Amino acid sequence: MRFSQLYAPTLKEAPADADLISIKLLVRGGFVRKVAAGIYSFLPLGFRVLKKIEDIVRQEMNAIGSQEILMPIIQPAELWHETGRWDDYGPEMMRMQDRHERFFTLGPTHEEIITHLLRNELNSYKQLPVSLYQIAMKYRDEIRPRFGLMRSREFLMKDAYSFHGSWSSLDETYKQFYGAYSKILQRIGLEFLVVEADSGAIGGNESHEFNVLADYGESTLLYCDCGYAASDEKAEYLLQEESQEGAVADLKIVPTPNSRTVDEVSAFLEVTSRDIVKSLIYKGRKGYYMALIRGNEELNESKLKAALEDQTLVMATPQEVLDLLGVPIGFVGPIGLPKEVTIIADHTIKGLKNAVCGALKEGYHYSGVLPGRDFKIDSWHDLKMVTEGDPCPKCGAPMKSAKGIEVGHIFKLGTKYSEKMNGYVTDEKGNSIHYIMGCYGWGVSRTISAIVEQLHDENGIIWPLAVAPFDIIVTAVNIKDPIVSEKSIQLYDILSEAGFEVLLDDREISPGMKFKDADLIGIPVRITLGKKLAQGIVEVKPRTEKKPLEVSIVDGFDTLLEEIKKELSNYRPVSKMEAE
Repeated sequence: MRFSQLYAPTLKEAPADADLISIKLLVRGGFVRKVAAGIYSFLPLGFRVLKKIEDIVRQEMNAIGSQEILMPIIQPAELWHETGRWDDYGPEMMRMQDRHERFFTLGPTHEEIITHLLRNELNSYKQLPVSLYQIAMKYRDEIRPRFGLMRSREFLMKDAYSFHGSWSSLDETYKQFYGAYSKILQRIGLEFLVVEADSGAIGGNESHEFNVLADYGESTLLYCDCGYAASDEKAEYLLQEESQEGAVADLKIVPTPNSRTVDEVSAFLEVTSRDIVKSLIYKGRKGYYMALIRGNEELNESKLKAALEDQTLVMATPQEVLDLLGVPIGFVGPIGLPKEVTIIADHTIKGLKNAVCGALKEGYHYSGVLPGRDFKIDSWHDLKMVTEGDPCPKCGAPMKSAKGIEVGHIFKLGTKYSEKMNGYVTDEKGNSIHYIMGCYGWGVSRTISAIVEQLHDENGIIWPLAVAPFDIIVTAVNIKDPIVSEKSIQLYDILSEAGFEVLLDDREISPGMKFKDADLIGIPVRITLGKKLAQGIVEVKPRTEKKPLEVSIVDGFDTLLEEIKKELSNYRPVSKMEAE
């Protein structure tokens, strides 16, 4: 491809609304263009990268025996009503009505469609296991689409689904996908961390996320040298029940004027934040809940939703709390709570015996609070947001944290969908059983941003060879020079015939602009034909190196070709984190 014919409009400056380095560089490098918030067009360079990632994903799926299909984007609402996810998925779902006023959604995922498809096809255990995948666009109405391709409204995704007659069969396929996802990241050449994860609205009893490590990743990952690793939405903590100092006290109501927050109440009553019961009101499918946690801890809403098996759960608004309890949020507490409000508490509450909580009376709190004596807790759960330094649940050592970008997620769905959608097969004994399912997602377009976030420098993108838009860029410093033009075209033809993907920069612009564009676009190897060509010398510079290597072509291009092969075989971008 000649650069003069390539549609790759590079920019000196990034758009003002670009928030991460990845989208800044992708826009500046002419890979993508924004259409609207969370919606992007892929230009030729971006599309080449996208297709290469897609090909790697497809090859690894085929290698484990998963078969490619294509399902409709438009999905009827009645299928989602069967599973109950029409409400669970919430406002992120792109909903619409047709001319007959029937509801549909633009598919954010395809569990309902694939289960519907297979329940009409599968009837015997002999047909199992089955593994099917597709690579198609997905749609989610993100409330705040941001971070470029990392959180967009329309994105390319590979989603796979497996069907089994036994849990052992699911376990085997789950391991295969785990291995395939690891190979995808290894083939691209990225540092990554696999962690236990929250299953969210997808469901299931086990899931793992594959995260590309990056300074500005939106996921916080907790990990330990013993091998334990989990996202902060899922990470457990080692319960070390700490009994509150002092003796059990009598319950007293005390005035706390103008003290609403944990910090204000602890300062006014001269107690620590650990002595305070933080009471949070949530609204779910079955009514209102009060979640209790110690004042110095943060409640993990993902854990709360999982504990209550309600993905529609949201924090009640101040007005809803006032209407429900007749008191502002700052004075809410579990003592005297209406029976229709269910109390769910974190395990750390068990250690309290002389605590402070809201008195359900404006301007007042209770002191001397003893859980169990003064109020009843309906259920106990791990509700704490784990942070760096908390003890590992496996070995007790302080956990470390890192930032990551989720690119893959695998789930053991079990029978969640087959039960709700009446998916059966007959087993060896002729009994009807619900088939067991797995689900496996990979963000193809999201992977582009993850790569750029991990691999870039002050000059631009540093593409790994496996997904670079071109392998080599031949830079003709002065294309008007007949010798430069002749040798550049000759070299371009030789490299292309040798099987390399080559971009010939034959534009009539300054050498400085050509060099800046080459670094910005991030092609692995640049070959420069400039002033030293008169001496039979060209420069070979890998994108990862500061200085070029001079190679003679006086006796032909054989030596140059061997040097290029060597440079490409040794080419491996190193992230800043790995270098440190």
